[in-house]
Amino acid sequence: MAKAFKTLDDIGDVAGRRVLVREDLNVPMADGEVTDDTRLRATIPTVTELADKGAIVLVLAHFGRPKGERRPDMSLAMVTKPYSQVLGRPVRFIDWDGAEEAVATLRNGDIAVIENTRFFAGEEKNDPEMVTRLAALGDLYVNDAFSAAHRAHASTEGIAHALPAFAGRAMEAELDALEKALGTPRHPVAAVVGGAKVSTKLDVLKHLVGKVDHLIIGGGMANTFLAARGVNVGKSLCEHDLAGTAEAILDAADAAGCTVHLPYDVVVAKEFKANPETRTVNVHEVAADEMILDIGPAATEALADVLKTCKTLVWNGPLGAFETPPFDAATVSLARTAAALTKEGSLISVAGGGDTVAALNQAGVADDFTFVSTAGGAFLEWMEGKELPGVAALTR
Repeated sequence: MAKAFKTLDDIGDVAGRRVLVREDLNVPMADGEVTDDTRLRATIPTVTELADKGAIVLVLAHFGRPKGERRPDMSLAMVTKPYSQVLGRPVRFIDWDGAEEAVATLRNGDIAVIENTRFFAGEEKNDPEMVTRLAALGDLYVNDAFSAAHRAHASTEGIAHALPAFAGRAMEAELDALEKALGTPRHPVAAVVGGAKVSTKLDVLKHLVGKVDHLIIGGGMANTFLAARGVNVGKSLCEHDLAGTAEAILDAADAAGCTVHLPYDVVVAKEFKANPETRTVNVHEVAADEMILDIGPAATEALADVLKTCKTLVWNGPLGAFETPPFDAATVSLARTAAALTKEGSLISVAGGGDTVAALNQAGVADDFTFVSTAGGAFLEWMEGKELPGVAALTR
């Protein structure tokens, strides 16, 4: 079956052709060292495949938020050496001054990183002049940066209309996984949505109730729903002003035949710190001076039973305050259940977002999920059902 977008399988002979590859090299750094090279490693399949086929690979990326200014502390020159180490082959750095001349000296199979696209205001404005400038450097365009696909920038959207455009291997894997998770998923489908505030995930929740069979709400968000249902949540993080919105989401779920799962036992403490004195109580027994910081073991076990009946799982956000022990227990436990079901072949599991990835790594199961997206904003907008400009520009 032909995909909705062109991939490297459709690109033809690339020997001697200049291929502009949009990647996400926006990695965390400290003292000149890359502290997490996940994003660099994600680029390996696309960049090496093109180089091995004789293409001149020109990597486009942003770094930080320079807001159209040239800032040495946000130069991709800093990333070039660590990137070369990850790829296991030489990588040249090309500044914007004299870029066309520098590109002309490259040979088949060479890889170069071009300076931060956000050094120009025209990048984020998707300015036609910036698009023309980028397109002049290459013959073909490959977008391999799903994490930047929710932005209509010159290097993610504009250029896809100026040159023949294709999805890279990481982008292809991401889009395939997302299609399996919410596009045409196998039912029953469960979604875990956690995080501190309902306000940041309103559009996600509204979209999901019409798409999934089970909506599992955790994190501080669950407190807002519990409060809307008349539960006294004590000192817990809670957006009381959103009670009406929470009610509307619950009503919409009822109408759509989606079961919403809220915790019925919870772990509470009087202060939010590592390893304080805790109690596990029914949600109706939270004292006025206590805060809910995790889902309790009985509710967690019930959620595990729900996952055992499902074929597909989408996960975004932790169930409790997972960075602070012991409030990672529910997240770790449910993640391990999901991983075990995935390994035995009964569940397709797709997770995404920074906190989620950190939580799955903490549970030691990130590699056991079907797919883990490193994208934050793009993953969230996809869960909201929004069209992503960088993806839309690649469709046939």
